[in-house]
Amino acid sequence: MDFELAQKYKELQHEAQEVADSVEPVAAEADASNSIHSGVLEALRSSRLGELVVPGSHGGRSETVDPMAVCVVREILMSTSSHLDSLFALQGIGSYALSVAGAEPIKDEWLPRVAAFDALAALAITEPEAGSDVRSVSSAVTTEGRGLVLRGEKSFISNAGAAAFYTVLAREGDGFSTFFVPSELPGISVEPTPELIAPHVLGNVRFDDVFLDESNRVGPAGAGMELTLSTLAMYRVTVAGAAVGLADAALKEAVRHARNREQFGRPLLRLGPVAVLLAESWTELEAARLLTYRAAARAKRDGLANLHHSSMAKLAATEMASRVVDRSVQVMGRWGIIHDSKIERLYRQARPMRIYEGASDVLRLGIAKALGQELE
Repeated sequence: MDFELAQKYKELQHEAQEVADSVEPVAAEADASNSIHSGVLEALRSSRLGELVVPGSHGGRSETVDPMAVCVVREILMSTSSHLDSLFALQGIGSYALSVAGAEPIKDEWLPRVAAFDALAALAITEPEAGSDVRSVSSAVTTEGRGLVLRGEKSFISNAGAAAFYTVLAREGDGFSTFFVPSELPGISVEPTPELIAPHVLGNVRFDDVFLDESNRVGPAGAGMELTLSTLAMYRVTVAGAAVGLADAALKEAVRHARNREQFGRPLLRLGPVAVLLAESWTELEAARLLTYRAAARAKRDGLANLHHSSMAKLAATEMASRVVDRSVQVMGRWGIIHDSKIERLYRQARPMRIYEGASDVLRLGIAKALGQELE
């Protein structure tokens, strides 16, 4: 068994690092913004990273989206800028259902634009009364005349207001369906959400009598929940990759400080309590990285069948990232709590990762259920 990344993934890491390095001078500014940062967007447009989130038939690099590729890229991007990581990841999260089940004319028109970052994507699932309980979604599509009409409200939607289209989960009849909804259609309005501790491009989206064609339905009627799970199966593990990148960045900040800062006649790195904090952090980081890569490899083979492995990786990596960044702040002392320093940004960015795309507590329930079934 080889625990090393294949060469193609190492090359992707190098490619992603070049993009991250180009964004580094504006990373703090971008991460403080709740609107799309033009410099970060241009860096992604100038790269080929968008090709990783669409299939080869529509401008992608491989026949199908490779979660390992997305995972290792997010690890690099997040270590520099959460805004950079988010813009990259949302292109895939918002377009994945379209890639696997959309009408061919829509895929032909939109997926190459997604790959080029010419059209930003958004996934619209969450509602005021529907968070972890996705089946509580109340937005609905009804058949009226020769077409479909979408009504409802989505909340805390990433890329809202900036997206060129929304992939919307809505009730249809007795089930749930997914719909491709261009943002320019009449009846769509966006309002800002409350500001988060780690700024993010977010908004509440209302759909008031938005008229759609039958071709806007993604996949067959009633397949919405399956497509939602397919998206999670592909991208949940990549959140783990981003968490590993965040923790790695925090640990590097702490180690630099501990090597150069002297107290009691020696570098902090050689003081027992500090050494323990750093050693525990490095050990947990490497363990989470291995679990993440293993889960990504399984997701590449069969995402839905291995969703519980992706959930374990996301749970382990995001919880680890919170512990590592907290220890790193402790190692750096007063220098770790300076406003707008990199470590302070990482500290704020780590906490939301334990909530979005599967809150830790909900993931534990799903993992336990899968364990019970596996041991039957």
